[in-house]
Amino acid sequence: MEIKKANIEDAPLIHELMIKAFANILPPSNALEETVEYVTDAIKTGEEALIGYIADQPIGMVRFVMKENSLYFFRLSILPEHQAKGLAKELLAKLEEYAKKRQTPKITCHVRKALAKNVHLYHSLGYDMVEEFTVTKPDGIVLEVAAMEKSLS
Repeated sequence: MEIKKANIEDAPLIHELMIKAFANILPPSNALEETVEYVTDAIKTGEEALIGYIADQPIGMVRFVMKENSLYFFRLSILPEHQAKGLAKELLAKLEEYAKKRQTPKITCHVRKALAKNVHLYHSLGYDMVEEFTVTKPDGIVLEVAAMEKSLS
């Protein structure tokens, strides 16, 4: 997989990949409410993304922001037909490399605890669960969430 840093012109592609990857998650993710304009504005204000390609076809992406002492990633998205092939691990390895080049001491994320595959993926890559909390969605659905982090030092 070839991985490229996204730019502002990639906002529609980032949005498309995210919507397709999150389409079948229940209860539905807030990601599905984001628009191309939302993603564009986020990039304009400092959000970044990496996009993965196979044979010049985009198959996944991850969005992230640099914080004071960490890189926080979110919306890790692999197209359904390409999931379970190690591509998320490749994107996260590239993200880790990106963070290390910027001398960032850790990478963090939040993940729904009910998405056991995702929790397991992060654990397998050296992430530790550092906090657990609940989020109540506007429709009243309560989600159990884990904050996870990986030290890069």
